[in-house]
Amino acid sequence: MRNERIEKQQPRLVTCSLIAVWCLLFVVDGFAQQTATSPQMVVSIVVDQLRSDYLHYFSPTFGERGFKRLMNEGLVYYSVDFGYPHRSEAASIASIYTGAYPSENGITGDTKYDFATNRVVSIVADDNYLGNYTSDRVSPKALMASTVGDELTLATQGKSQVIAIAPNAAEAIISGGRNATYALWLDDYNGQWATSTYYKDIPNCIDRYNFTQAPANVPEKIWQQSLSYYNGFPYTKQTYPFLHKFSKSPQADYRRFKQSALINTEITDLAMYVIEQEPARTIETPNFLAITYYAGNYKEGKESEEYSYEVQDTYYRLDKELGRLFDCLERRVGLAQVLIILTSTGYYDALPSSFANAGANEFYPERCKALLNMYLIAMYGQGNWVAAYHDRQIYLDKKLAESKDIHWKELVKNASDFVAQFSGVQSCWSREDIPNANGVNKKISGDLFLELQSGWVEMDAQNKTKDYSRNNAILSPLFIWSNHLKHEQVSRPIKATEIAPTISSILRIKSPDASKEIPLYEIFK
Repeated sequence: MRNERIEKQQPRLVTCSLIAVWCLLFVVDGFAQQTATSPQMVVSIVVDQLRSDYLHYFSPTFGERGFKRLMNEGLVYYSVDFGYPHRSEAASIASIYTGAYPSENGITGDTKYDFATNRVVSIVADDNYLGNYTSDRVSPKALMASTVGDELTLATQGKSQVIAIAPNAAEAIISGGRNATYALWLDDYNGQWATSTYYKDIPNCIDRYNFTQAPANVPEKIWQQSLSYYNGFPYTKQTYPFLHKFSKSPQADYRRFKQSALINTEITDLAMYVIEQEPARTIETPNFLAITYYAGNYKEGKESEEYSYEVQDTYYRLDKELGRLFDCLERRVGLAQVLIILTSTGYYDALPSSFANAGANEFYPERCKALLNMYLIAMYGQGNWVAAYHDRQIYLDKKLAESKDIHWKELVKNASDFVAQFSGVQSCWSREDIPNANGVNKKISGDLFLELQSGWVEMDAQNKTKDYSRNNAILSPLFIWSNHLKHEQVSRPIKATEIAPTISSILRIKSPDASKEIPLYEIFK
């Protein structure tokens, strides 16, 4: 009797399945018809440390042409999850553009420990290439996975231009990918837009721009308060307007300038210049412009504050820069022909609170190294067992252990248990046992990973604050704007690794080679 019921239901189940498949094909076919002609330009914007809650707090100061245009017309996601702890600019940008975690794309942080030179270097350091307008030797060699820009270049057989502009080298190089036309960043010391000889097709217009419009050509830049009063933070009652000056000199250091709101104006100016260099013509293949802005704290010694007018002014000015950029795209390309993506790096570099500076909550990596080495000497004999400490990672000397015929896993386990007892250390894991291995890459990551207790400050060798441990979750937004996409606000959390396959799907190209996610299904509605 039961079998007869099942047999009677089978045709009905098959019919329902066919209807579901037909509906899905209808939706996908409709989307394919909409996007049969690719956009003439993709503008992908990553704002370092952008926060969804700050966008809400500061929105009364925004105009109608920047953030509000994205909020009111775009596909809006309020929470992007990056899937691993201790995020950074470079690692987050790599996850966004490769659709993969650091364990697969090779970018674990802004810097790495170089065993060949026994020093910390940029994650994109590469002595095989010289710098243009910079002494930095860099390339995208560290990227172990393709980016959206790489896949677009392959799909169009090199016809699409992929250009990246960012405050710093790692951001620009990683967002551009291995096949970028060129990547540009502001040099820390000469105030000019720099690049690498890795790129072959740098136009002469960039030389002209450096000679006429780069920050180095201005004797002094001033960042002063745009509005007389800000109320995004209700408990901040600043009694005087702020004023910061950045003067040109032989000892100039533009790193401080790049933490101010003014860097976003420079980024927009250069991006608009690049867009306007494109001749007015029908473009058969889309160009890809990757832009990185900054929305973190301004750090200048005692003047730095967590709840400051500076960070509110940064968001106010960034909104204006987005408006300028969108107006340029509308004028030059036509917004109907542009796909705009905007998201965050998914972390916030908090400033140490007064509670954390009392002296009791300070963690000294050099002491940790020395004590651990003494412990391992007592256990296994003489030797420099601790090779290095970098970015809360401890590198042990595996060759020394092999020469003494010491079981490696036992050594690592003993070292981990010892470090876990240090004051301020919440946990210490071996690379094999770390709970979340998405942020770990076996080729460049350390052997031990530390997690400090909240409120503790990591001090560098000169006893200056290096890192403040604060384990708050940060809401990071994603905006996708296109004439072919319906406006919708989505509250469910999404993965940062879903962004690259989503862009790829809209462009009708393959996802980056290390990406395992499918596109966000809202784009098919």
